[in-house]
Amino acid sequence: MRKYVFLAVAVIVIYFFQSFFLPTGGIGADSLSYFGIASDLPELKTNLFPLGFPFLIKIFHFVFQDYFWAGKMLNISMVIIILVFSDVKKFYFRETVLLFAAKTFFFAFNLVISEGPFLFLLYFLFYLFHERFQEKISSTHFVFCASAILILLFTVRYSGIYIYLGTGIFWLWMLFRRRLFEFQKDVLKVLVFSGAGILAYLAFNYLMYGSFTGEHLRGAPAQIYPVYVLRNILAMVNVIDPFIGIKPASNSIISIAFQVGLMLIDLLLLRYFVKLVKRKKDNLQMEFHYLLWIIAGIYTVTMFISGFYQQIEELNVRMLAAANFCIAFSFLIIYFKDLQSDKFIFRAAVFFLIFLTAYSLKSPENYLKNKRIIELQMPEFKNRKYLFDDEKEIKNVTVYHIPVLNRSFTYQHTNKQKGEWKQSIGGTVNPQIKWLKYDTIKDKTQVLYTSQLRLRFDR
Repeated sequence: MRKYVFLAVAVIVIYFFQSFFLPTGGIGADSLSYFGIASDLPELKTNLFPLGFPFLIKIFHFVFQDYFWAGKMLNISMVIIILVFSDVKKFYFRETVLLFAAKTFFFAFNLVISEGPFLFLLYFLFYLFHERFQEKISSTHFVFCASAILILLFTVRYSGIYIYLGTGIFWLWMLFRRRLFEFQKDVLKVLVFSGAGILAYLAFNYLMYGSFTGEHLRGAPAQIYPVYVLRNILAMVNVIDPFIGIKPASNSIISIAFQVGLMLIDLLLLRYFVKLVKRKKDNLQMEFHYLLWIIAGIYTVTMFISGFYQQIEELNVRMLAAANFCIAFSFLIIYFKDLQSDKFIFRAAVFFLIFLTAYSLKSPENYLKNKRIIELQMPEFKNRKYLFDDEKEIKNVTVYHIPVLNRSFTYQHTNKQKGEWKQSIGGTVNPQIKWLKYDTIKDKTQVLYTSQLRLRFDR
């Protein structure tokens, strides 16, 4: 067990320092939107995103007086709380540490995105279900805490409704299978109380903003092309994979071929997982795993369907984080059951933690230094209302040569686009300057263009 403690410490150290060397510091466009909402509080100006995550950022900003550090310390606090809780409560500590060495937790807690607190809450929801299954906590305690967490999940991400739906499907499954009849009553109470809380939040949104989830702000879904449907299907299959989640932005033949190859690996993992379950199911608390699998399946399918009806990001590790967490957690628990030697899984986890760190830092930058450079310039633009990246056409393309085939191909790395760096840093320094996806403001004097900001490598 000592080696898992060492790995947990390594995780905390890596998670703390990693974003210092990311070009954008782990802050993307959605992060800027959350910062903007947080900076507006207690004024309520938009329901494009729910208030839970901005509220947490606001609390940490009150302490650190800087939005980058607020997001950073919020993330590392959640990591430490989960690890300490898992160790103290003896709740699958080895499995939990390995989750932090895997792809979903790595990206969720290293970027300033709502998936971090979403997975944080989901972890404790699963703890409550697990303990109630084994009658280690009372019915009252379970109903109150599980209901509260389901409501909080929705206030962090609107996709929390899919977790609620998955829980409801699990309850129906128990009802038809006549499994754990007494526990069915508890789950029904949770569904009723949390459903009332979610409806109350939706009513609040409608009365305050005139829409339930900011649907009028998202715009119509983008045109659906077969290649994007294929990429989303490949992402859905990748939910089974705890470690590898590389998804190139290019739609080239090489990129699609790589993703199809990864899908074959994922299917082999699924086959192994099924065999593992069949071999060990007699010694497992299967109801808990059924809960995880049902939620994972419902979340994956509903996210896929959502893409046809609203403008959301393409399915990837981030968008399917909750589903991958469910599958990975279930897999690790079953894998460790009656395991004679954990050398392979431990070494694999260490390898992928190193790989994920190296992959994310393939183009390292001194974020804090760049942030200080932009901070010195921002007072000059304090009266600007909007921020727009007008350097998108300046492409930073890398050429790769394949010696054996004597062929070359180019790839545009998203993390090398300097306009995006400036937008991220500028919006973090002053989130009251709201970032724009399109340059639609007629009065250009109100817009801060990234080309007006300078970094050390600009001429």
